[in-house]
Amino acid sequence: MRAPKRAVRRPARVEYLLPQGSGSARWARHLTHDFLAGRSAGGTHDAVLVVSELVANAARIKGSHCRMSLCLDADELTVSVHDDSPHHPRLKPASLSAESGRGIPLVDALSRRMSVVSDPYGGKTVRAVLAHRS
Repeated sequence: MRAPKRAVRRPARVEYLLPQGSGSARWARHLTHDFLAGRSAGGTHDAVLVVSELVANAARIKGSHCRMSLCLDADELTVSVHDDSPHHPRLKPASLSAESGRGIPLVDALSRRMSVVSDPYGGKTVRAVLAHRS
């Protein structure tokens, strides 16, 4: 008697070119929520928060394009946000009195791992890998 084969789940992946300006983070939250609907038993709120922070940072760069990709594979969700700036975000201790600078420490705290990769054609990609339960 053979053991039944388990279906191999292929990764689900999407990529979006987001509009420039302040509305891009709102679009990114909406797109992330829709992508994860029906695929996630938990962690959606963390993913939406991470996407919002990364896209908001990218949207602050004048004249930059912002590209976001989401890849759901087994127990991980990878969020990647690319912008045209060569400057890497700095992970510095969050200050309760600071008006800004809390986003990257928050993304780092919610992620299993986070990285920033320079693009040889210009810009950078900030990548956060989050735990995912399907």
